[in-house]
Amino acid sequence: MASSAIKPGILVALQELDSSSPLFKHGSSLRVTGKLQEYCVETAIAVIIDGNISLKIDTQHLRDISFHVSSIYQFIGELLIQSDNNAILQARVGRNVDGIDLNLYHQSLQLRRWFEANHLSARKT
Repeated sequence: MASSAIKPGILVALQELDSSSPLFKHGSSLRVTGKLQEYCVETAIAVIIDGNISLKIDTQHLRDISFHVSSIYQFIGELLIQSDNNAILQARVGRNVDGIDLNLYHQSLQLRRWFEANHLSARKT
């Protein structure tokens, strides 16, 4: 029997999503956070930014979410790599996370990765 389990979204900062990243592959399940730069109602495409990095988000499958430019959003979905090597995240979950401190969020993400790396290496020994 084939499993169609939904993969968890791996926490990733937009700065880490360049073409050399191992996560930059078609179908990667990711969780991204950024400030909404623009949103087009007709295409359901949002653009989030973090620093000077941006990412397009396809929000067509999201319901009951209002988009406000300059608010901070978090999305979970699958990364789709287009023919021109640009990426778009096909969101399956989205939420407004206004009030989050993005600098503190990035610090906690780094600490979590450090902890996981040390914890996994300690288990192997």
